[in-house]
Amino acid sequence: MRLRELTLSDGPRCYAILHRTVLGGTGAFYTEAQRNAWAPQTPRDLDGFSRRLVAGFAIGATKWGRLVGFFTMGHDGHIDFAYVALEEMGKGTARRLYDACEAEARKLGLAEMTTEASHLARRFFEKRGWVVVARQTVIRDSVGIENFRMKKVL
Repeated sequence: MRLRELTLSDGPRCYAILHRTVLGGTGAFYTEAQRNAWAPQTPRDLDGFSRRLVAGFAIGATKWGRLVGFFTMGHDGHIDFAYVALEEMGKGTARRLYDACEAEARKLGLAEMTTEASHLARRFFEKRGWVVVARQTVIRDSVGIENFRMKKVL
């Protein structure tokens, strides 16, 4: 596995990973309506999504030249996107991407990192010393989706 900086052209591949992971990996926690509102088949604004990807620290994991996961973090330490392909779950891909983000946050001299984690991602972050600050419901296409505001003090 190799890590590399994401570019605008990675937007469609990243969205495909996000879509497939949400629809196929979160069914134990979210209804079909919630998953479809979170990650519709056709992105609402692919160009905007692509620009959002590369607005801060954006890193992807590749295997055999194929993108298999990505994390993004703002310069304020907020992890915005954290997704790996279904077949990569449990293989250390997310850990390597996360470690790169935390190393960048430390390099920037940040005091803490934050995120809004799904039920599935919450477990991943808690194993790395993160704590839940609040449970919240976000609205997407008139559908409520529960997630967790989390932070980690560095």
